[in-house]
Amino acid sequence: MTVVNILEKLVSFPVLGGKSNLSILNWIKDYLESYGVVVNLVPNEDGTKASLHCRIGPATDGGVILSGHMDVVPVEGQDWTSDPFELIDKEDGKLYGRGSCDMKGFLACCLAALPDMLKASLKKPIYFAFSYDEEVGCLAAPELAKHIRNHYVEKPKYALIGEPSMMEPIVGQKGIYILETYVNGSAGHSSRIKQEVSAIHEAMRLILWLEAKMDKLIADKRLDDRFHPPHSSIHIGLVNGGIAPNVIADKAHFYWDLRTIPMDDIQSIVAEFDTFCLEREIELRSIFPDFSIKTIENHPPVPHLDTKADDPIVGLIKKISGNSKLDTVSYAAEAGQFANEGFHSAICGPGSIEQAHRADEFISKEQLDMGMKMMYKLIQELSSEAFS
Repeated sequence: MTVVNILEKLVSFPVLGGKSNLSILNWIKDYLESYGVVVNLVPNEDGTKASLHCRIGPATDGGVILSGHMDVVPVEGQDWTSDPFELIDKEDGKLYGRGSCDMKGFLACCLAALPDMLKASLKKPIYFAFSYDEEVGCLAAPELAKHIRNHYVEKPKYALIGEPSMMEPIVGQKGIYILETYVNGSAGHSSRIKQEVSAIHEAMRLILWLEAKMDKLIADKRLDDRFHPPHSSIHIGLVNGGIAPNVIADKAHFYWDLRTIPMDDIQSIVAEFDTFCLEREIELRSIFPDFSIKTIENHPPVPHLDTKADDPIVGLIKKISGNSKLDTVSYAAEAGQFANEGFHSAICGPGSIEQAHRADEFISKEQLDMGMKMMYKLIQELSSEAFS
């Protein structure tokens, strides 16, 4: 099968983050097994989802993991001009379909190159590591990376995560944590605002504290110019509360995300916020004894990636991608999770992140071809006696 044939098949599976991925998983598993590849599954607790990993080549230390995710984001509410789950070639040099860019294009390159990997005289192995639920918080990658580390007697050295980067090596990503904060106040007539505790007013104070914390990090020159913006960001994306203008709100909640540069610690910032919340609780319980603030995680924190420019994987990706310019990203990806398991990690893949998550998502044929060329160059590198 050609890379376009494979991409067409992958796009046809409407597997959304958070939903069962067994349909696309089983197709990929059958494809790999048809070439005699031994596939290992890492299922979730109820068996409705699974990641997979496999090895191509000899069982020797120092191999390269090619990692990607099988799930995509929803299409509801988007103005698509074609069926999102049918790969469309409009003869404009682009292939349209949900996930064509993010990141089934990379998966298709891996699978299309499999016959050449098997024919080559690899001196170091190549591993495929395909996860589920990346689009809802990079949920499966930690267990997948740990499973790879523990499953094989030999130890892979590198992890290349194929997120769309226009084939540029990405050596840094921000960490991300999404949280929900709930405020429980006392209801009453709006004229009694000083005798009651408004959940909305208190939620506002918490939001202003978070904004002030972000500004203080900037003022303290907690900056990393590799990123845009070059500082950790705190953003409140959704606020709810209240029932009427003349009723003091007894309930309010808001969702917020925290994206940290490598020098800042997610848990330290959250701990400072929790301390401020406790101070507000102590102060206002003299007015309303049941006043409370509760913060819960929307999904687990995704760690940052901070690969140094002289890390061995950077030289490898420069060589196989043909690009020497290094960059960073502010979106979440699984690279930091693989790095946390001891693999030298970086991001590089075909397509542009500008096309991800939008209507009429596409990958250019040129980028898909460049992804295939990267696979062939990787095969050449790992077939060399000099590779280490």
